[in-house]
Amino acid sequence: MMSTPVTTRNTVVALAADKSVEVPLTFQEQGRGRAFLVLHGGAGPQSVAGFAGLLARRAGVRVIAPVHPGFAATDRPQALDGVPGLAGLYAALLDELGLDDVTVIGNSLGGWIAAEIGLLNSPRVSGIVLLDPVGIDVPDHPVTDVSGMTPDQIMALSFHDPAPFRIDPTTLDEGQRAAAAANRAALQVYAGTMTDPTLRTRLRDLTLPTLVLWGESDEIVTPAYGRAFAEAIPGAHFDVLPRTGHMPQLETPDAVVSAIVEAAEPPPSAHSLSDRH
Repeated sequence: MMSTPVTTRNTVVALAADKSVEVPLTFQEQGRGRAFLVLHGGAGPQSVAGFAGLLARRAGVRVIAPVHPGFAATDRPQALDGVPGLAGLYAALLDELGLDDVTVIGNSLGGWIAAEIGLLNSPRVSGIVLLDPVGIDVPDHPVTDVSGMTPDQIMALSFHDPAPFRIDPTTLDEGQRAAAAANRAALQVYAGTMTDPTLRTRLRDLTLPTLVLWGESDEIVTPAYGRAFAEAIPGAHFDVLPRTGHMPQLETPDAVVSAIVEAAEPPPSAHSLSDRH
């Protein structure tokens, strides 16, 4: 299958909470058709880059994947310091781009942002896909605190099979090390505790069609946490992906795209079912 040309675009979007604050925003765009906004987690924009291309090719859609300001050593205004601010920023981006019928997909931190976008009730958004999101408090199944852990320990918790994804830090150049440090710093600013004690209750107001996909082997946020997340959203559909950890779009991207495409298909009508007999 041929690759889809990728365009990197830069724009400036006013902060929803303070229109006087202009936020420089970089995003990659590829494909044509119905729009999907893909939001990365704490692992940074590269953690969704390959998936964005796969989604554009297989589903025949337009995919927009922004870099959260501050990640990958991009600029972040001080006023942009939380997940609600990011949600408002991306809702404003959809306005600027004039997009409608948008499905928002987010992994981990990006899933939390996607849920907050859904709660904004933007008429431009028609559906939400959450891939192992963080953000809610589940007392018996807390988000794993990875502070103080080694990269290998974090990888073991994040992947069903971490071997293909391990990176030797000694092979990173100065720019890559700077980007990784910026990712860690930005994640701490936006989501230092990885939860918002009000989110679980507020999710009852999320009325958009929502698909929640969870890695069976995720030990950052377990499938039990995922079920609690899905149960907090009226009508949400919850699926567990086998042999998958915290980043399904990296470990089993074909399964994620298949689930999204299947969820987007309208259910067969009673007439079409009767035609089969």
